[in-house]
Amino acid sequence: ALWCLMMSVTPTRGCLLDLPWEDILVPHILCHLPLQQLLSLQRVSKSFQSLIQLYLANMRCFDSSQIGPSIPRAAFVNLLKDNEVLQQLALQNCSDWLTDRELLPVIGQNHHLHRIQLKGCAQLSRHALVAISLSCPNLRQLSLAHCEWVDSLSLRSLADHCKALEAVDLTACRQLKDEAICYLVQKCSRLKSLSLAVNANVGDVAVEETAKCCPELEHLDLTGCLRVKNDSIRVLAEYCPKLRSLKVKHCHNVAESSLSILRSRGVELDVEPPLQRALVLLQDVVGFAPFINLQI
Repeated sequence: ALWCLMMSVTPTRGCLLDLPWEDILVPHILCHLPLQQLLSLQRVSKSFQSLIQLYLANMRCFDSSQIGPSIPRAAFVNLLKDNEVLQQLALQNCSDWLTDRELLPVIGQNHHLHRIQLKGCAQLSRHALVAISLSCPNLRQLSLAHCEWVDSLSLRSLADHCKALEAVDLTACRQLKDEAICYLVQKCSRLKSLSLAVNANVGDVAVEETAKCCPELEHLDLTGCLRVKNDSIRVLAEYCPKLRSLKVKHCHNVAESSLSILRSRGVELDVEPPLQRALVLLQDVVGFAPFINLQI
């Protein structure tokens, strides 16, 4: 596709650039090219440079991984400076340089964002989350995994302004405690997916409130939440009939007595039943799985 566009530069009748830019080229042709190739096209001619700038200003989805792991800070700012129609923004590989200074202008001028991915962007601050909550009322999905700057006040702002949230990833947001999670789920009752993994401060109170406030919940990740116990898992089973998957690996206080209720309903669990775990361990030790009469 890139080669065909390059060939259209020759001054022949009916060249590609003669097609309507906003009606044909931008929505029906350029959208099928990788972003890295589109940026290369800017060097072909001034006409192509103008065309690509028009495309960038009307781009609905920006994923930094399409450019590569080393996108320069200045390039990011230039790419999105004229865009006010973004719907999806993924910046998970910009952690080395992305700060509030680069992100806040993009958030402030794009009020239609419904999906934001900021996994591992450690140099941002709580102001970034406040800006998202104030500028993106239609937000549906938000990943803040490994963003330790997320605190209870900024999460409260998110809950107050983005009540249509359906998926939130708070993995390793270590400042958050039960109270902050409870406030989030009370305000955002449409949640279908929630990750609270790798957070030693999250316990039964947060899990039980999530179960009672979010009846549409389908996926919950509690990996490494050491304070979670059997009682909250039973409440989860009672109040969340649509639950499809639950991760409780390394939750040492969660036993099969509570998990069996979910297992019997076909919920996907990331821990095996005790007998199965014993067989796997025995196989690892002696090199074979013994024949066992399970009816004994």
